[in-house]
Amino acid sequence: MGTEIRSLCVFCGANAGIRDAYVKAAIDLGTFLAQDNIRVIYGGGNVGLMGALADSAMGAGGEVIGVIPEALMAHEVGHRRITELRVVRSMHERKAMMADLSDAFVALPGGIGTFEELFEIWTWSQLGLHKKPLGLLDVAGYYGHLVAFTDHAVAEGFLRPKHHAAMMVDTDAARLLDRLRAFTPFDETKWIGRQET
Repeated sequence: MGTEIRSLCVFCGANAGIRDAYVKAAIDLGTFLAQDNIRVIYGGGNVGLMGALADSAMGAGGEVIGVIPEALMAHEVGHRRITELRVVRSMHERKAMMADLSDAFVALPGGIGTFEELFEIWTWSQLGLHKKPLGLLDVAGYYGHLVAFTDHAVAEGFLRPKHHAAMMVDTDAARLLDRLRAFTPFDETKWIGRQET
């Protein structure tokens, strides 16, 4: 069956990181999405990887919607040169709106905020609150240790293999998008206490 992706939510850092590869990946992803007519949904900042992603998508003729809380307008420097900047009251409202606007989710490198967004949307998938695909774009091995830890969580019986598999990991943006499009969600809407099928 697969998934049609018209809007992609990208979680990424408000910092650029220490490697040029991180900024290049954000630029390349923004350009690729614009060329593929996929709207970018992101955190609304114009700094770090967020700014690189948005600027590249806009520069390639794409559509970009940023969602940012009032409290972060100064800290993350709300981007005024994108298609639309939506200012909301809270982080909770930001994440809910980004999820509602998106058909799928990808995380580029980032810090605690990126991790939190990624894990919350992954949790919502596990609980059946959405059936949208999600993935990690593993740039320069950035997410290698995180992937190893989630493998460990499966081995120790805290993460079911099918929920683990819902998080796709790739080093190539085009290949990752193809995998997201091919994703078919698991059937259940509630899984707690059920036997593995």
